[in-house]
Amino acid sequence: MIKHWINGKPWESAPSRAGDVYDPTTGKVASQVAFASVSEVDAAVSAAAEAFASWRNASLAQRSSVMFKFRELFSARKDELARLVSSEHGKVVSDAAGEIQRALESVEYACGIPQLLKGGFSENASTRVDVYSIQQPVGVVGVISPFNFPAMVPLWFVPTAIACGNTVVLKPSEKDPSASVFLAELFAEAGLPDGVLNVVHGDKVAVDRILEHPVVKAISFVGSTPIARYVYETGTAAGKRVQALGGAKNHMVVLPDADLDLAADAAVSAGFGSAGERCMAISVVVAVGEVGDSLVDRIKSRIADVQVGSGASCEMGPLVTGVHRDKVTSYLDAGVAAGAVLAVDGRDHPIDGDDGGFWLGPTLFDHVGTDMSIYTDEIFGPVLSVVRCDTYESAVELVNSNRYGNGTAIFTNDGGAARRFQNEIEVGMVGVNVPIPVPVAYYSFGGWKESLFGDAHAYGPHGVHFFTRSKVVTSRWLDPSHGGVNLGFPQNT
Repeated sequence: MIKHWINGKPWESAPSRAGDVYDPTTGKVASQVAFASVSEVDAAVSAAAEAFASWRNASLAQRSSVMFKFRELFSARKDELARLVSSEHGKVVSDAAGEIQRALESVEYACGIPQLLKGGFSENASTRVDVYSIQQPVGVVGVISPFNFPAMVPLWFVPTAIACGNTVVLKPSEKDPSASVFLAELFAEAGLPDGVLNVVHGDKVAVDRILEHPVVKAISFVGSTPIARYVYETGTAAGKRVQALGGAKNHMVVLPDADLDLAADAAVSAGFGSAGERCMAISVVVAVGEVGDSLVDRIKSRIADVQVGSGASCEMGPLVTGVHRDKVTSYLDAGVAAGAVLAVDGRDHPIDGDDGGFWLGPTLFDHVGTDMSIYTDEIFGPVLSVVRCDTYESAVELVNSNRYGNGTAIFTNDGGAARRFQNEIEVGMVGVNVPIPVPVAYYSFGGWKESLFGDAHAYGPHGVHFFTRSKVVTSRWLDPSHGGVNLGFPQNT
């Protein structure tokens, strides 16, 4: 049984409810996870609230010391964590290792918290009056993370939140919950005080209690757009600060002058990595002008070589659950019925070591219309659609008219076209000959339109801003004070 982590240790009480955790490669139940009741969520929030009273006053030196130690432990055990993520999510180990390496960047950014929390200072703003700004922690914050990145997404938020002086209640996906407990154990080993980071598992019961709990001051969420909207509306109605990152339908625009081999490589890599279960996956290739047939042929040839299975040499694993696999598969029939050309049927793709898991190979549709469900819906699986446009202008209009605005990319050798595209496109993250433009940790991650609810992106400078409140102090001191003589070299503690 995978247990909650509350107040620095596993929660020992027997759960009233539990859920199955599957091995996606076999389709069999591998373990069970406890589902939190309202009282168990309350226990986690109470532990976080009690810890906040002292953690908020911990020095920046202490907080950064914990972060550096966590980074050291995390780096030493990242291979173990990659295997754990792979076993529950289904992504191949090499893909999980890439997720963890990107997560490490967010940890390293949080290690610099003393620099990140420097305020402004104006000496003698008025006669003998100084004015300065400080950033203080928000309080107890809730983090609700999705199944597709069980290590990386929690680490988008948790290190920054606790480095800023907050305490956290983390609710990971019940589909692959073990990574969050693994991280909590590492933080405890790094010296994080009990109660600063708590992990509760479960479903809507746990989510709703976090959203409505009066002690929780802020919510960070990543998931589908309907749930992101619900989290944002429910959390803000309860007076909380909320950042809710939603779904996506990411387009990759290929201009006639592009290197088509590079574009085909990118489309397959970004479309089918992690079985398409990425919010930054490319799900639509926009072929501009006469490149369509040639580009589709190149993509098809590369799909044929993709190794799908559970073997060490495989590049793509199964989907996370049978229910999700069946939902994704239903779009194949829907696309054909709507009139799209099923250029590659993933149901026919060979599987290495198929033991009854949740498998679906890479799928390619051509001549997709914008009114088809395979275009309008976020499928979240290995399904790539090709839409054809006559001109650059019509391609930009296509992307900008989509209700999502998470990520997009353009492939071209024309610098002027690329610069025009990055200016005109109404999307939060843009790649130029880069298919998955996930920002490095010292920038921030987030989309536009229905891909983001709230005004703060994840991690980076936006993360520090979200997890702190600004305060301006106006000060007048008429007499100096002395603390006594100490000839020792001053130490930072």
